[in-house]
Amino acid sequence: MARCLLTWSDRTISARGEPAIRHGAPDRGPVLRLLEHAEVEYRHVRLLTSPQGEVPAQELLATIRAQGTEADLRILPITDPTDHGQIFRALHGVTEGLPALPLDVCLSAGTPQMQTLWVILVAAQLLPARMLQVIPPAFVPSVHPHPIRVVELDIDGFPEIRALREEVVRLRAAAPSGMVAVGPAMHELLRRLGRIASSDVPVLILGETGTGKELAARALHQASARRHGPFVAESCGAFTDGVLASELFGHERGAFTGAHARRRGLFEQADGGTLFLDEVGEMSPRVQVMLLRVLQEGVLRRVGGEQPIAVDVRVIAATHRDLEGMVARGELREDLYYRLAGATLRIPPLRERSGDLEPLVAHVLDELGGPHPWPTAAAWRCLHRYAWPGNVRQLRAEVVRWTVFCERQVRVEDLSPELRALAGSAAPTAEEAKGPSHAVHEGPEPTLAAAVAGLERELIERALQREGSLAGAARALAIDRNTLKRKARRFGLRAPGGSTRGR
Repeated sequence: MARCLLTWSDRTISARGEPAIRHGAPDRGPVLRLLEHAEVEYRHVRLLTSPQGEVPAQELLATIRAQGTEADLRILPITDPTDHGQIFRALHGVTEGLPALPLDVCLSAGTPQMQTLWVILVAAQLLPARMLQVIPPAFVPSVHPHPIRVVELDIDGFPEIRALREEVVRLRAAAPSGMVAVGPAMHELLRRLGRIASSDVPVLILGETGTGKELAARALHQASARRHGPFVAESCGAFTDGVLASELFGHERGAFTGAHARRRGLFEQADGGTLFLDEVGEMSPRVQVMLLRVLQEGVLRRVGGEQPIAVDVRVIAATHRDLEGMVARGELREDLYYRLAGATLRIPPLRERSGDLEPLVAHVLDELGGPHPWPTAAAWRCLHRYAWPGNVRQLRAEVVRWTVFCERQVRVEDLSPELRALAGSAAPTAEEAKGPSHAVHEGPEPTLAAAVAGLERELIERALQREGSLAGAARALAIDRNTLKRKARRFGLRAPGGSTRGR
């Protein structure tokens, strides 16, 4: 039976851009040997590599195609091939577009960390694939009669593996979504999100405006079995009653003035996937009845239509309103409320996530690129005192301003007027203007996380300036080079004349 093969490229280059040195007899590599000796026909081969290995991987791709096998190459955004977290995030959606055939993965190609991720994903049943190992010819005195071995690990019942599955689902939910979780409130949210994602019940997301309800909905979709299906999002508060019904359920030609053609609604567009309905508390009683029917029976009728249409959609609803109060006042159908609230997630407001403030700022700066200004101690105090009524959305807008108007530091006078007001009439002291450090300041102190982040940034910056390279700074600070590289990138620091990526 024909199968598909998913594998890392076994053609690599060194950090200096030179071909990797091979010792002993010439070896075609595990990928070509697997294709040569496999007892099955591979209909399609997908090669994976990092940007650094693109050139030799293209050569391997050409060789495979020359042998008559269909193949393609995916360049994944990996700068450190030994970073498990980075590799895991890059593997998201890597099987999309492959033919619907049984899948094999080759364990013999790639770094040990890349190979480990295949084992984790397959053992956790997140990648339905068979694992193959190619025995190198140097390890046997003559041609091996069976150089391809199927790897089967009997570890399914281990408690550690069950916990690993839950952790990988949580990571899958968090990694691609852009959600930042450091404090206990967000960790609890991601734990619940991971458990809910594995089911197919409707979900109700509660939270203030700007807390990231759609991000949570996308994370649920990406971590669910529907992740290969469509994700469709719409706000129920953006349309009038009649228009909303047409948007959700579609309409037939001539159903109303201006309906010149049949139109599929959002439910039909989301068939097989997830439909995210924001501001669900804004629906009229008429639309509530129509939505309830779809949730109960999985069947809809287009506006002006007669034929029932079956749809398979998971509904995730969100609102900042008090739905229980609306039920008590008769503004929301009770049966619809319980249908929507199959499972409930509450997104905490930013004022309850003070421990996430620094990582959120660093995350937004990384997303924006360019200059990475960092707040002084006095500016951090203002940021922590502020209630953030617009939540993460407002914080992002504030950080965007810094990248336009600030270079290395964000001082109190650089903040928005509502934030500057929290600093009082006194100007920042000379020590405060220098940034977070171990000096003693008058007035309320920044949080421990802010003080530690500031000191860490200051020490890393000094070491990079003094040593002139990441490797030298890592030795001076007595930390791993890759750890320093990640921290320097987070703070927007680089060695003189170099970058945090290449040195």
